[in-house]
Amino acid sequence: MPAQVGFAPRAAGAVRIATWNICGLAAAQKKGFKVYFDAEDADILILTETKVNNPPADPEFTQRYPHRYWAISDKKTYSGTAILSKIEPLSVKYDLPGHPDKSAVKGRIVTLEFESCYVIGTYVTNAGTGLKTLDAKKEWNKHFEVYIRELDKKKPVIWTGDLNVAPTALDLAHPKTNWNKTPGYTEAETSAFARVLNEDGAEPDAPKFVDVWRKRHPDLRHYTYFSYRFNCREKGLGWRLDMFVVSERLEEKVQMCEIRSEIYGASDHCPVVLELAGPL
Repeated sequence: MPAQVGFAPRAAGAVRIATWNICGLAAAQKKGFKVYFDAEDADILILTETKVNNPPADPEFTQRYPHRYWAISDKKTYSGTAILSKIEPLSVKYDLPGHPDKSAVKGRIVTLEFESCYVIGTYVTNAGTGLKTLDAKKEWNKHFEVYIRELDKKKPVIWTGDLNVAPTALDLAHPKTNWNKTPGYTEAETSAFARVLNEDGAEPDAPKFVDVWRKRHPDLRHYTYFSYRFNCREKGLGWRLDMFVVSERLEEKVQMCEIRSEIYGASDHCPVVLELAGPL
């Protein structure tokens, strides 16, 4: 992890929202987590794969973020999603309505409601080695699509976190060799993500959503995840799995969306940040 990190100040009146898969909070804190935490100073910080067993009482969280919401798995040191916020939400939810397996959802989703929008932080189910849990991923996707559309009927939605899907061939280093063989890049997963976006208007009555970073960088290959194995980061062999998806009518309020590629060492993922014309 770099010893010093600096970012441009947020735009006047903007709300800065950041997401980061930290691959275990305890491990990340030993490897420079605080350097990024302080430099970004996000108004809302979504952490995924926290692997915590109890809500941390660390002063670095409690002093900066008065509103902290930790979704914790029943399985020890596994999964985990948190949203830390300087802004008090109207309501908080930790479930995925309709999903038949509550234990599979626990630790993977937090939804905050604000005056003008919802913020959903997710650590989406992985399809697993050898695609052994692809059916569980399909179950998640089926219920999540319904959920995000129902929320969008009430208020615009910001969906973020580790979404565990590479939506297009541009979003991973070796698309041909991974297609329908590797979790995150199967027809079932990419088509489920495309349905949420509804970019082609295939479902006329369904809302459209925007994959913000990809919309702003239609031809770039930048990744947010690099396996620790095989020196993948040094070789540029990565996947774009962490992202911001927003209701189409929110897109005009987005002032910035970037992958923090300079943040490395504390996790095998990079943070992603979005600024939105406020207030929430």
